[in-house]
Amino acid sequence: MYKTVVVEYSPKAKEMAVRVEETANKMEREGFELISCSIMPSSKGILVFRKPGEPGTEK
Repeated sequence: MYKTVVVEYSPKAKEMAVRVEETANKMEREGFELISCSIMPSSKGILVFRKPGEPGTEK
């Protein structure tokens, strides 16, 4: 299973880093691992997670 999360508007790098880290840690507690992170020109982040071991998510 894949899940995409949008990190809200964070124009400062340190603020964005904190939000990405908090989101990644939360998702890890739910059994997901971060596989991709993109920061958009709109100062939003797009994080893609996958749940290891589920059908269709093999590397």
